[in-house]
Amino acid sequence: MAKTLVAGRDDRSVGAFESSTSKRRYWLLLAFLAVLAVLSTAGLLAYGNPMDFGTRGYWLIAERRMNSVIAMAIVAVCQAVATVAFQTVTNNRILTPSIMGFESLYVAIHTATVYFFGASGLLAARTLEMFLLQVAVMVGLSLLLYSWLLTDNQANLHAMLLVGIVIGGGLASLSTFMQRMLTPSDFDVLTARLFGSVNNADPEYYPLAIPLVVLAVVLMLLNAQRLNVMGLGRDAAVNLGVDFRWHAIYTLVLVSILMAVSTALVGPMTFLGFLVATLAYQFTDTYDHRYIFPMAALLGFCVLTSAYFVMNHIFYAQGVVSIIIELVGGATFLVVILRKGRL
Repeated sequence: MAKTLVAGRDDRSVGAFESSTSKRRYWLLLAFLAVLAVLSTAGLLAYGNPMDFGTRGYWLIAERRMNSVIAMAIVAVCQAVATVAFQTVTNNRILTPSIMGFESLYVAIHTATVYFFGASGLLAARTLEMFLLQVAVMVGLSLLLYSWLLTDNQANLHAMLLVGIVIGGGLASLSTFMQRMLTPSDFDVLTARLFGSVNNADPEYYPLAIPLVVLAVVLMLLNAQRLNVMGLGRDAAVNLGVDFRWHAIYTLVLVSILMAVSTALVGPMTFLGFLVATLAYQFTDTYDHRYIFPMAALLGFCVLTSAYFVMNHIFYAQGVVSIIIELVGGATFLVVILRKGRL
């Protein structure tokens, strides 16, 4: 393979990585994260299990805990892949798919359920049909925006993002109005449900959620080469023969599916995607999405599993895991903005 010598740096080879050192660092870090993921998963399954190892009770508890680990894996993959792809299409590493109002729609659906049917209605709505309805509504709303972008020659991506912000703000205002009308007991039940938590996930959703996520991720990986070109910007991509508008719509549809599944499964995780995407950009040192996607997904899984292990078994504060993740992600968001000095 052709190599060029750069003064003051190691030999750079033609490929996805800047240098052989960057390539080695990537695979070493990926291996380290894989080991950390296995250890944190084993810790969540085995640590603090009151039953003797190998007994039926031990495996029943481990199986119950495994349902939460599966939820973490689904959320990590969805948030990581969706955020990286969304930032590539928008050519902005500050924006996240949450700007399209997925969390606001989730809050509005659950608030309306409690408002019209009470807390018992919210419990009764934990069905596969309701999960499918939430996913369909979220994806449908996104498709309406994307179809407008695709058919209107005067429309542009930034206008679509602004429309998404307005819709999200309107849904948030409507939810706030309905919440003010609730009884204190119903409001407490609703508030507990609106926090992003793997405890919200129902294993009955997995036969639908897992195939959707696998299909969307596979299609995203198959489109990784075009995402690499789109990352150069709209004009450069068009000059290189990529139909930017069509592939932007295609990518955003896949992003919508991933975000809808994640949000409907566990609730809002506003800054998780931004946090793992930002870390992935720093650790991969490459433009190639075929390497960024796995790094981001593995980082997301390690962040979730490690956070839940530490908060559950060391500080005994399971309910604050999502709050801590959002706090760290929000702080990272502010640091990135302050360093860049602009959006």
